[in-house]
Amino acid sequence: MSIKFRLVVMNFLQFFVWGSWLITIGAYWFQNKHWGGAQFGAIFSTMGIASLFMPSIAGVIADKYVNAEKLYGLFHIAGAVVLFCVPLVTAPGTMFWVMLVNMMFYMPTISLSIAVGYNALKREQLDVVTSFPPIRVWGTIGFIAALWTVSLLHLETTSGQFYVASAASLALGLYAFTLPPCPPKLDHLAASSRSMLDTLGLTSFKLFRNAKMAVFFVFAMLLGAALQLTNAYGDTFLHDFATLAPYKDMAPLDWNTFFASLSEHSFSELATRLAVAHPAIIMSISQVSETLFILAIPFFLKRFGIKTVMFISMAAWALRFGLFAYGNPGSGLWMIVLSCIVYGMAFDFFNISGSLFVESQSDPAIRASAQGLFMMMTNGFGAVLGSSISGVVIEAFFTAPDGAKDWHGIWISFAAYSAVVAIAFLVLFRHKHVPGRDPGGSMAHGTG
Repeated sequence: MSIKFRLVVMNFLQFFVWGSWLITIGAYWFQNKHWGGAQFGAIFSTMGIASLFMPSIAGVIADKYVNAEKLYGLFHIAGAVVLFCVPLVTAPGTMFWVMLVNMMFYMPTISLSIAVGYNALKREQLDVVTSFPPIRVWGTIGFIAALWTVSLLHLETTSGQFYVASAASLALGLYAFTLPPCPPKLDHLAASSRSMLDTLGLTSFKLFRNAKMAVFFVFAMLLGAALQLTNAYGDTFLHDFATLAPYKDMAPLDWNTFFASLSEHSFSELATRLAVAHPAIIMSISQVSETLFILAIPFFLKRFGIKTVMFISMAAWALRFGLFAYGNPGSGLWMIVLSCIVYGMAFDFFNISGSLFVESQSDPAIRASAQGLFMMMTNGFGAVLGSSISGVVIEAFFTAPDGAKDWHGIWISFAAYSAVVAIAFLVLFRHKHVPGRDPGGSMAHGTG
């Protein structure tokens, strides 16, 4: 079995676990448990809170003490246990703590999977920039497969979604122990040359001494906030259309009614019904788009460099939110679909390209810690910033006394935020790109 195929399986299951519940937990929360909106916002903050410290801690452990693939497997096995227990929760306050524990196990596995993957490819002397994106695309396919599995099995509002996630997490945890060894490397540093940062396991924070990297991490945090806005409000936005008069009577489809509808309704009517009754499937277009843009990353990075690629990502976020502002499941469905397509560029050109850039700028001895730092800035500080500030802004300016939300105003404000970030990045991030080289400016087979 080739190393690329083994990493494909890892990435597929990695994001299948997340996709099984991330988009649909809102439907479970509101339509099954009937819990409050303010408490739901706290649930989404758990991934940000966990990312503030867990990816960095996991990176330090993997760099100094335990093989990264083994730590990766242990985290997924523990996460499987927690996910299996989620349906037993009967109070929203308890749900917060259970999901926080789940996120403490899951979030570091994202950066650990990257470290394990990059290490395995380099062991085979493969070019990470060109080899990793086609492998990572299977993570997106896994996310899509999970969304469709949960939706078509009618588990969007039930506890079944967590059992699906638990089973996938357990399978991945066991599989991780078969992956190529990714042993600690910090012990290669001479004891006499170790600084206090080395001793405390905080070596990756030295990257902030480089002004270019410091600016990069700050903007990674700001883009992480934009990603959190999509995760928290995208599916809820589409679900809200079911409360409006033109869409109230659109019931969910099963396979029999779906095929019957093909002859009874026009394509546009069927698409509208699908958007209202099965918003998770519509949102999965975003992940389909990811599969295409991931494959384009090597070309864009080597041709245009990290600065242009990151700017394109920020502009795409502004366009995504702007299209949501004017879209609807009826005549404006094309805007929602286009927004989901644009998401692929917004997410991949920031997330995947960013991890490749960090890899190119980091010493091999701190590979896991550096990826953990990137995760901390995006899914940690960025996620907390995005969820907390957006919640206050939406409650203060875009929520009516009866609880109805002004989605047009919400998405317009998000689009304006992304546009300001994009312009600021263009001015402040200084990086000279040499065409044909990797995102860090070194040759593609080097480490920067």
